[in-house]
Amino acid sequence: MTDAPALLLGPALRHVDDRTATVWVEASRAGTVGVDAGGAHAEAATFCVEGHHYALVVLHGLEPDREQPYAVTLDGERAWPLPGDDRRPPTIRTLGESGEPGTHDLDVAFGSCRADRPQEEPWTLEPEEHPDGVGPDALVALSRDCQAGRRRVPDLLLLLGDQVYADEGLSPRVRERQVRRRGAHSDPRQEVADFEEYTWLYRDSWGDPDVRWLLATVPSAMVFDDHDVRDDWNTSDVWRDEVQRLPWWEERITGAYMSYWVYQHLGNLSPAAIEEEGLLRRICEAGAQSGDGGAVLREFARTADEEVDGEKRSRWSYRRHLGRNRLVVIDTRSGRVLEDDRRDMLSEGEWRQVEEWLTGDVEHLVVASSLPLALEPALHDVEAWNERLCAGAWGRTAARLGERFRQAVDLEHWAAFERSFRRLTGRLGEVAEGRHGAAPATVLVLSGDVHHSYVAPITYAGGAERAPVLQVVSSPLRNAVPRTVRRGFAAASSGPLRAVGRALRRSVGLPPPPVSWRLTTGPLFGNGIGSLRLSGRTALVRLERALPAGRGPGLRVVHEERLGEGTRAPSPSPVP
Repeated sequence: MTDAPALLLGPALRHVDDRTATVWVEASRAGTVGVDAGGAHAEAATFCVEGHHYALVVLHGLEPDREQPYAVTLDGERAWPLPGDDRRPPTIRTLGESGEPGTHDLDVAFGSCRADRPQEEPWTLEPEEHPDGVGPDALVALSRDCQAGRRRVPDLLLLLGDQVYADEGLSPRVRERQVRRRGAHSDPRQEVADFEEYTWLYRDSWGDPDVRWLLATVPSAMVFDDHDVRDDWNTSDVWRDEVQRLPWWEERITGAYMSYWVYQHLGNLSPAAIEEEGLLRRICEAGAQSGDGGAVLREFARTADEEVDGEKRSRWSYRRHLGRNRLVVIDTRSGRVLEDDRRDMLSEGEWRQVEEWLTGDVEHLVVASSLPLALEPALHDVEAWNERLCAGAWGRTAARLGERFRQAVDLEHWAAFERSFRRLTGRLGEVAEGRHGAAPATVLVLSGDVHHSYVAPITYAGGAERAPVLQVVSSPLRNAVPRTVRRGFAAASSGPLRAVGRALRRSVGLPPPPVSWRLTTGPLFGNGIGSLRLSGRTALVRLERALPAGRGPGLRVVHEERLGEGTRAPSPSPVP
């Protein structure tokens, strides 16, 4: 007799609008997954990828602007919420009817860089207290605050990269499984090897009870960054040539794309976009014939990696309509063009798509990029200088040294793609000015990656009236940041280092950036999370820090400011 299926991971509430919601699960074996939410019911058969079973259930016909509990069944048997679970039952809260505001403000929580470690000492200690310490988990703190009613449950959880760390510091549980699979001495790198081991990472990270509750209750949008694959992923053509010669790389990058599509990308899309992409349908069709659709996904993953520097068919950027607001999520990793004579953050085809989404006629335009658009100005200038150096501005020997420097200190943000930086800042300025539809009240760029948090208003030259354009960075959710790194980021905003950065730009013939900015808040260090509250034509920006267990509520506000109509924007720095 076959054992009844069990829920291994999930449910995760993913794309939600005014009338539909998608619920993602991983099950122990093939079966039928059902979701009941009030009067709405939907079912989906699981699909199989190399022995692992998943389902994405799409609920249609929901009532706009309503919140109601939901339950998940496997082959007709209740699978979630679990019996005896004293947590609040998961709910689906739909948005206001398309194009109309709901009865409440829209709350978005965002952050990046979450190292998976046990929720106990010594891992919950600060790195200064113990070498294995990574501090309190901001995602767990958010979940516990919501469960306790200390804050309103967000309408969206935006995870801006490094949801899992595949390349360093694996959790003890994942490492133990590696040893059992491969032997204690078979992998001195302590990195994941393939799709199978990626599934362990996600199950370990998302299986934490508090994180699981949060993902079951809050719709989520995600995008990958380098540690989801490997540190400095696609930094340069030299980096890519070197890594492709490693004997284990092909299986690693294939597993990375496969797992990203299953665990993150699929839930980012609306039901209509999933149908347009067509990959889920092909996987299900292949599975119906052979019992496993993994070969289809594996071929797709190989192609996705090979398309760097080409006109990509696999695109990971996407948009979501959040009532009268729009979220545009930009992939800053997989689609890079890396040839020195035409380095670009996105292929031309993806640029065109993103620019179609970067328009006005919304209350607020929210742009998500795992990498900050506006770094500390001195760091920005160093990265822009280094890009020219690696392209040969000071000769071949300097170019080789510049490449080593680029990889050693991670010089691969928007600043290291000068043409892309100018293109994106230019487009955002045009939107804020009202040149692509009615100007929004704010243009907000949300980012992570850099293991500190800050707010930086972006200022444009000229006298045109524009909506505020603001860079907000929140990072990390949970990670250790050495004191030397903290001191370096703190010093990067100092006058002397800014002068050095400007001198380096001039030395390779680079003009000043087309915009200016300065940190009006930060750099702030420590594990935390950012949040937005969008209310009509105003936006409330918060940065919060996770507190150690036993020291009060899970999160404490360390910065707050209000933007938009009827508010006073932060004082800008002069254009250089």
